[in-house]
Amino acid sequence: MIRKATAVWQGSGKDGQGHLSTQSTVLNKTQYSFNTRFADGVGTNPEELIAAAHSGCFTMKLSFNLSEAGFVPTELETICEITFENGAVTQSHLILKAKVDNISEDKFAELVKDAENNCPISKLLNTKISVDSTLNQ
Repeated sequence: MIRKATAVWQGSGKDGQGHLSTQSTVLNKTQYSFNTRFADGVGTNPEELIAAAHSGCFTMKLSFNLSEAGFVPTELETICEITFENGAVTQSHLILKAKVDNISEDKFAELVKDAENNCPISKLLNTKISVDSTLNQ
């Protein structure tokens, strides 16, 4: 399977602007610029997209892990905070709130750790990855 996205940029790094499109067209010429990356401009930026990819991938992997262990989550909500410092992504921190009935804290922690280490985006990222999780039953 191959997934595609396209970036188009016009102008200099600071004064230029660009747009991103995805194969699915969920992003369709979505604006990004210096201001959306380093200030408070309207649009997206690469780090925000990495955060979305990592939170989505981790959450789906955890859902598969839970299902394989015989549990069906009521809800999994993951926030991903990407730290971008000195021109590099230095950390991806996942904050998970989970509602899963009849699972022990130990089993839950084991499945979360597996998702943290083995979701494809975690494997892709060459940075520190951490998870804080809360289980509500």
